[in-house]
Amino acid sequence: METKVQLARKYGADCFHLHSYFSGTDHVGDPSKVIATVSHRNTEELKLVRQAYCALYNQDILHLLSQKNNLFARVVYLRVSEPHERDAEIVRGALFGSSLDLDTLTEVICTRPSAGLRIVREAYRSRYVSDLDEDVSFKINGSSLKEVLLAVLKSCRYAGARVEAGMAMCDAKTLYEAIESGKHVDQRSIVSILGQRSTDQMKAILCSYRELYGHDFLKFLKKDKCGAFGKQLRVVVRCIQSPEKQLAKRLRRALMNSDAREALIRIVVTRSEIDIERINGAFTAKSRWSLDGVIRNEFNNNSTSHTERDYNLVGDVLVALLKHY
Repeated sequence: METKVQLARKYGADCFHLHSYFSGTDHVGDPSKVIATVSHRNTEELKLVRQAYCALYNQDILHLLSQKNNLFARVVYLRVSEPHERDAEIVRGALFGSSLDLDTLTEVICTRPSAGLRIVREAYRSRYVSDLDEDVSFKINGSSLKEVLLAVLKSCRYAGARVEAGMAMCDAKTLYEAIESGKHVDQRSIVSILGQRSTDQMKAILCSYRELYGHDFLKFLKKDKCGAFGKQLRVVVRCIQSPEKQLAKRLRRALMNSDAREALIRIVVTRSEIDIERINGAFTAKSRWSLDGVIRNEFNNNSTSHTERDYNLVGDVLVALLKHY
């Protein structure tokens, strides 16, 4: 483990650029240096930058950034944060923000692998002194989506379990029977499987389903008798099976609404170092636009006002993350 002196020496320039730009009210530092730091450094390096900043300036850089009332600081804050802490904060905002945001809640809970989701739950409990499962149950009323999300949350206890091919085949048959064997969908059996299988095991089940029946499970969920449950479950299954495709679809829909900027920030920042390149590919394949072009269109303009300058800087951060990850 590196000492404080070693950290300060190695990451001192990064800390200086962050401090110069954000410590005062005049932003006298060079924003391009800040952008280079948050886009070129990976998650582990940014953790060390935080430690070095504390050693050099006796201050938590995250606390400093959280006190700034501008979008550029917010994006830097999200990028510099620990991924599980960031996810816990996003989930909290989706649950207890100005309005319940089920799309973002589903996005975060269902696109994270079981091991990652387990850490997010722990971070949520530690930070907010509250249980994520209980908060989800409390905030979502009268919806089958609640049962599905709670099942996915519970499934993280199976993180790290070995993928069983035989079990995957059996579960695939159970899913088929749950939809095809009766007049109504057996929701209980489907939710039970979701709650007792890790993300990796669920992917194996979905692969087995296609091998056995020649079609993806998603296609069967489009049947009329699946109703609202099927529609909600399709989103969850896409998140598990092909997160890059679901997130690309999320972005396409956001562009038609008023939350395009927020969705771009959240998805590009949280999926950098994971699958942002594949998301970009899936997005381009369906829309004929690249995320680079969409970001520049949404954030960049020639205005000199402070607010619009912040938007330009945010766009530059997101484009840089696309290029480096």
